[in-house]
Amino acid sequence: MNAQPARASFGIGEVLAQLRGEFPDVSVSKIRFLESEGLIQPARSPSKYRRFIPADVDRLRYILTAQRDEYLPLRVIKERLAAAEDGAGEDPDGPPRRRPLSRRELLDAAGIDDGYLAELEDFGLVRASGRQYEPEAVDAARIIVALGRYGVQARHLRAVRAAVERETSLIEQVVAPTRRQRSPGSRERAGETAQEIAALSLQLHASLMGSALADAGLQTDGLAQAACGGWSGESAPPAQTEVRLGGAGYDEPGFAGPAAARSGA
Repeated sequence: MNAQPARASFGIGEVLAQLRGEFPDVSVSKIRFLESEGLIQPARSPSKYRRFIPADVDRLRYILTAQRDEYLPLRVIKERLAAAEDGAGEDPDGPPRRRPLSRRELLDAAGIDDGYLAELEDFGLVRASGRQYEPEAVDAARIIVALGRYGVQARHLRAVRAAVERETSLIEQVVAPTRRQRSPGSRERAGETAQEIAALSLQLHASLMGSALADAGLQTDGLAQAACGGWSGESAPPAQTEVRLGGAGYDEPGFAGPAAARSGA
């Protein structure tokens, strides 16, 4: 029995069927918008219907992955695709690499202004590496903006920064003997061990936080699972409230709404 020949092209509905398992929010209007922005250029049939070849589908997958996992604006994605086509960038058919970002790229990806980023840097919550920022800086900035919707200001997170530094010091002490070894692969093994310990520390933190909130009479079902799965940034923002943070040395008033988070008010 002969194998079925590979499809030469797909209609837009068939493309959606291929992508929705990985990208549930993708839609016809989304694909049309990406085309209008010049990120994809599907061919047209004689009857003017869009026809996508497998390379077009791979390109769409790349764009959607870069938006979801790196929070990159379309302008940056388009530049990367152009660089790849010129032979100077990564393969657009493969998964995007999380690479360092410029200051402007970070501002665009996190949706903040330069003044707010400067405030995050002042409190040690976001740090540059030379003149660039690691991808984790984008993650941190977006999470801090989300916390701002609950009235949590950047200065309230100094204790979190200090706790991270203490835990990092502990992990460095644990892996130090492995790093000092001169055998091949010792640094890689140290890095893997550090990552495993950090993951366990995050799970422990979530468990302890859940227990403490339960003791305070607050429902926290699924807290550990949410922590392990990461924050998606897709939860609806809460109603704007004025809050006051107390305890742990904080007695400063909070602020209301995401606008304040972006302004650093």
